[in-house]
Amino acid sequence: MPSISPDQTLAVRVVDSMERMSGRHPGYRRSSARGACFRGAFTPTGDAAALTTAAHLQTRTVPVTVRFSNSEGNPHTPDTAPVTRGMATRFHLHDGSDTDLVALTVPRFVASTPREFLELTEALRPDPVTHQPDPARVHAFLGVHPHLAEAVAQQPPIPVSYASAAYWAIHAFIWVDADGGRRPVRYRWEPEAGRTALTAAKAATRTAHYLTDELHQRLEHAPVAFDLRIQLAEPDDPTHDPSTVWPDHRKEFTAGRLEITAPADDQDPWHTQAFNPTRLTTGIHLSDDPVLAFRAHAYAESHLRRSHNQ
Repeated sequence: MPSISPDQTLAVRVVDSMERMSGRHPGYRRSSARGACFRGAFTPTGDAAALTTAAHLQTRTVPVTVRFSNSEGNPHTPDTAPVTRGMATRFHLHDGSDTDLVALTVPRFVASTPREFLELTEALRPDPVTHQPDPARVHAFLGVHPHLAEAVAQQPPIPVSYASAAYWAIHAFIWVDADGGRRPVRYRWEPEAGRTALTAAKAATRTAHYLTDELHQRLEHAPVAFDLRIQLAEPDDPTHDPSTVWPDHRKEFTAGRLEITAPADDQDPWHTQAFNPTRLTTGIHLSDDPVLAFRAHAYAESHLRRSHNQ
């Protein structure tokens, strides 16, 4: 039998802990359990072509599938909850391969390493009586990891629409050009409609599935568009820590425009898919971010369980 790597063992522990946070919901993702998929196209500007050989960032338009979701592992969490939203994009390349870009409505991750993330999920485990995390346990975690205080405390917006939120890919990636030159980058989807959010009071008046319903209604009238914004690192910018952000004044440019046109024709096959930020293509490499590399193991463990209806 093949041996189990330390990362695989840790992935089992992380997914177990996530189940303790959200409950076990057989057949669903352990994170972003409820979502909906849409189809569209991505048209590159060509401005990235000198920095990476990635096929979808050259000149040709490629079809895409986009999954919007909330971050919770409980598929019954309403859209009105103040949780992180996700935008997972699969680019269907002309050679028949795919590459994924997974982004969230917060600019930084809540942990610097996989083990820190495991410790945080344990700290956030709901009390069996109150069904809420124990503040003392969370405070104790931050006492040991004070560098994560800002990341843990960040408040994601409750968007008016999936189409009116910005989405960050959290991690640094390495672009490789035709000569082998390497440049660290970070990605952000910026909504063409502008960023708009709801107050808690306004959100309380919305229905449990208002975000998905609103996007369907919006698409009946016009496509929904996002610009793919690229932030270029300077030499001292860290690439290994997703809990930190690079300064706002770093150089940015638009690598392309995503236009979403309609719901996916059949949602059921996409329910079984796993969008994975480590599914890369030629011209894009993983950075030295340990959380990014670890996500492949955690996603594989989650996918294994839900494919067996566990």
